[in-house]
Amino acid sequence: MATSAAAGPINPSNTRLGWIGTGVMGRSMCAHLINAGYSLTVFNRTLSKAQPLVDMGARLAQTPHDLAAQSDVVFSIVGYPSDVLQVLLDPVNGALSGLRPGGILVDMTTSEPSLAVEISTAASSKNCSSIDAPVSGGDRGAKNGTLAIFAGGDEAIVNRLNPIFTLMGKVNYMGPSGKGQFAKLANQITIASTMVGLVEGIIYAHKAGLNVASFLDAISTGAAGSKSLDLYGSRILKRDFDPGFFVNHFVKDLGICLKECQNMGLALPGLALAQQLYLSLKAHGEGNLGTQALILALERLNNATLGS
Repeated sequence: MATSAAAGPINPSNTRLGWIGTGVMGRSMCAHLINAGYSLTVFNRTLSKAQPLVDMGARLAQTPHDLAAQSDVVFSIVGYPSDVLQVLLDPVNGALSGLRPGGILVDMTTSEPSLAVEISTAASSKNCSSIDAPVSGGDRGAKNGTLAIFAGGDEAIVNRLNPIFTLMGKVNYMGPSGKGQFAKLANQITIASTMVGLVEGIIYAHKAGLNVASFLDAISTGAAGSKSLDLYGSRILKRDFDPGFFVNHFVKDLGICLKECQNMGLALPGLALAQQLYLSLKAHGEGNLGTQALILALERLNNATLGS
């Protein structure tokens, strides 16, 4: 790729991609890029998690710095804001330290809006660009290429990246740096209360003696239908708590939401309740389960266990 962010259209023949973070979400997102013909270099702290992508043809870098030195656009999707700070802005091994002028950082981690602004400022100082582009849709959205992508930063850069974003889902431009993160946090607030409503409805149906599977099928096409019901209803009934999205990461997201609420002077009691329920899962050692494990907290509160 030319060393100007205003260069021609992005395609596999002129743009080298780097990807930091190949976990539940990142691995599937990377696969779409490789299948589209892009040259991809990957980095993950646990090397075994990157191996399936290496088997597909990706190159493995030893540090984010080395990855960025071989890339025109660097994507990251890691766990926590501290991880984002380390992999992107560490002065020795961070991606920005290895990126050439004109390069682009795209952080797809759900993180703090203020950090997105900090990354953008640091990137600009090196004549690079930065986009905050967290995603929603869970593991299924990542596998199916149907993620909702919330993008903040320079709109022209977001538009240039659209050929890549389209491989992963639908990009939605939300405004300048940090606004992608704000949109994702608002998304998490909406999901949190939706999940509480879903599991409370399930517990109520169970206690009322309904066939819970039939109940969920009945409400799925009515006003109570939701993406959360579609994604997690059957998993809950099957006691399938494998993570499409980790409880630990959701607790992190909701904590950031509450911090931002304090900054804004906002009272969101549904958010606070959901965060407390998810914290209870973490306290029971269930942080590495998927967010649908919220049913466990409601079962404990009511001394009730759903039939499988």
